[in-house]
Amino acid sequence: MIKIIMHGCNGQMGRVVAGIVAQDTETEIVAGIDPVDGGTNPFPVFPNIGACKVKADVVIDFAAAAAVDDLLDYCEANRLPVVLCTTGLSEAQLAHVKEAAQHTPVLKSANMSLGINTIMKLLKQAVNVFAPEGYDIEIVEKHHNRKVDAPSGTALALADAMNEELDNRYAYKFDRSRERMRRPKQEIGISAVRGGTIVGEHEVIFAGVDEVIEIKHTAYSKAVFAKGAVAAAKFLAGKAPGMYDMHDVIEAQ
Repeated sequence: MIKIIMHGCNGQMGRVVAGIVAQDTETEIVAGIDPVDGGTNPFPVFPNIGACKVKADVVIDFAAAAAVDDLLDYCEANRLPVVLCTTGLSEAQLAHVKEAAQHTPVLKSANMSLGINTIMKLLKQAVNVFAPEGYDIEIVEKHHNRKVDAPSGTALALADAMNEELDNRYAYKFDRSRERMRRPKQEIGISAVRGGTIVGEHEVIFAGVDEVIEIKHTAYSKAVFAKGAVAAAKFLAGKAPGMYDMHDVIEAQ
């Protein structure tokens, strides 16, 4: 049985993860971390990670960016693997992630969905076909009105996956309203939509002459991300220190 600490247990994603783990015969949540007292958790809940003395095999993190530094310090000090799902991290925090990974396993992904991570592989193939032929590349992402970061970490990860295949020659354009000019060829446009209760939608558009190819992923519930996080926790428990991502999980299946 893999023992999990749920960091951000009383948030929306934390509750979904807890529900999935409750149905899983290979994992259990032995402690939760959240400053808000949920009152109904079947495991002990601590207000911060430093207060937790419960032994575990791995942490799943779906909390706020402000809590990530303390979490990384804790995991590094205790050599505790962590599945880091919180997005919107600063450059300093991203550097902290890399430093922590020198001492403990860290799995970080902009999106925990197995579907999104499979699409990233497809995009790497597609961009090598379409970009040399002059197709324009645009990404449109949609999320609920409570999401604070834009564009989404997933949209940036999709752009990065393609741009790496193109030797990072392409620039990212987030706003076209401030300039009147023809669209440059070596550019990836990224647009963000925020509204209602949209769980998550990402569409990559390859627009050529008389032809448009669209690759789209739609999440209808948060369960797709939670399932990926639990799969990642199973993969990461017992691994050697280092940086991992969802592609490692997919390859291991």
